[in-house]
Amino acid sequence: MSPLPWVYMLRCGDGSLYTGVAKDVTARLKQHQEGKGARYTRAHLPVELAWSKECDTWGDGLREEIRIKRLDRGAKEKLVNGN
Repeated sequence: MSPLPWVYMLRCGDGSLYTGVAKDVTARLKQHQEGKGARYTRAHLPVELAWSKECDTWGDGLREEIRIKRLDRGAKEKLVNGN
């Protein structure tokens, strides 16, 4: 059985938030931190994990990623802060 996907948000060096989905969030975070992740995070290093959520299926993870990306900055910050 393959690992369940995680939706995650990274806090970038400039304070911005990046949202992604991965099967291994720890390994993906390491890629981002090494500048081998998304183009956006490569340009906004350093990055740290701000929030993550395990999803039941890959489809659920992709839908959650899209939902979060559509949120405004304030709503994303509330999610990160547990509100």
